Amino acid sequence: MKVLITGGAGFIGSNIADELLTAGHTVHVLDDLSTGFSENISEGITLHKFDIRSDEAAELIENGEYDILCHHAAQMDVRRSVREPQFDADVNIKGTLNILEAAVKGKVKRVIYASTGGAVYGEPLYIPVKEDHPINPICHYGISKHTVEHYLYLYKYLYNLGYVVLRYPNVYGPRQNPFGEAGVTAIFTVKYLSGNAPVINGDGQQLRDYVHVKDIARANIAAMDLSRTDIVGEIFNIGWGIGSSVEDLDRIIRGYSGTDLLPTYGPSLAEEILKVALDPTKANTVLGWKAEIPFEEGLKDLVEFHKNKSSK
Repeated sequence: MKVLITGGAGFIGSNIADELLTAGHTVHVLDDLSTGFSENISEGITLHKFDIRSDEAAELIENGEYDILCHHAAQMDVRRSVREPQFDADVNIKGTLNILEAAVKGKVKRVIYASTGGAVYGEPLYIPVKEDHPINPICHYGISKHTVEHYLYLYKYLYNLGYVVLRYPNVYGPRQNPFGEAGVTAIFTVKYLSGNAPVINGDGQQLRDYVHVKDIARANIAAMDLSRTDIVGEIFNIGWGIGSSVEDLDRIIRGYSGTDLLPTYGPSLAEEILKVALDPTKANTVLGWKAEIPFEEGLKDLVEFHKNKSSK
């Protein structure tokens, strides 16, 4: 297959790119490098440095003869979405419309869309959350990401553009950016390794479903199987179905970091959900995907990655 990954120089996209390359596929990346890094692009992968809102990005997709468009480029910071809602919508909605129009013209066979299970549902009525749970986002990011799901349905209905939606949990692992406001696992890890105590917002009992990026990459590759016409138009929660608290995460990272520091505590954030975990039953039974990397093992992998990176 020939695959174009938008946001492919970022944390999740670059891990998917590597898995596809290893499997022998032709991999191209579309990334403006505003939050991604060229160092994440492995040899053998072609980088196109464009913004998804640009004419150049549309032309690339129209003329690239891609089988799969794996869409990960986004404004993905919940707090920034609240501060800058127009920017959030411009990138996540208008940017996506730009590439969907191009995908139709370019006869792309399937779009894999990275949505969010951590933000679209709002504060859950029950845990673990199923795909048919009411959609009540409490942040702009959740609204913009969910809006695209409706556009995907429309583009399939009007133009027969195939798609699969993957609603992500909290994804963590190597290459996660520790210097933004998202990615608590990477932020805490780098804080401790650099001799600084991180700040826990609220009481630390917030519950999240953490899935390693390598498991996320496997879910994407499963969704790209063009022989699986039965999964076209489907939405899948990607998760364990159980959550871990921020304090649990902090304790494990401190242990692997070998520090005596303790976190400090700050006020809770109104836009952040208190507790969420995603029911993976549909992904297990229909998509044929299950999370495999245990949380503590995955966090050890993350800490070792940053230890090695800081020593270079």
